[in-house]
Amino acid sequence: MLTDITYLPYNDTFAYLSTILDAFTKQILSYVISESLQLDFVLETVNILISDHGISLSKETIVHSDQGCHYTSYRFVEILNNKELRQSMSQKGNCWDNVPMERFFGRMKDHIGGRLKTCKEFSEIKAS
Repeated sequence: MLTDITYLPYNDTFAYLSTILDAFTKQILSYVISESLQLDFVLETVNILISDHGISLSKETIVHSDQGCHYTSYRFVEILNNKELRQSMSQKGNCWDNVPMERFFGRMKDHIGGRLKTCKEFSEIKAS
């Protein structure tokens, strides 16, 4: 599993998208869109993963991220540990360790970027 956050620009501000991508199938297994970069939306993303896909997760499941404050937070690490999921992190400042996640974000923005530019409200971003 790969996880990261991307910024979604709209109406001179940003929304934030947290996703978890299956590195093998390239499917998004969980995502949450937020108006804030507060930790809670990242925790919600991993909790949705566990709720929706918990039966297929095992001690061999690796959740890979960058070293951002969301993924090094005590609460995020605690959720993974409680579910006996393994945590992996990119080397500091090395975006190459999470290329499939970055590639997904790039393609997604290519696909919906035009719609995002016309959004005026957060609810419109969520709908896109």
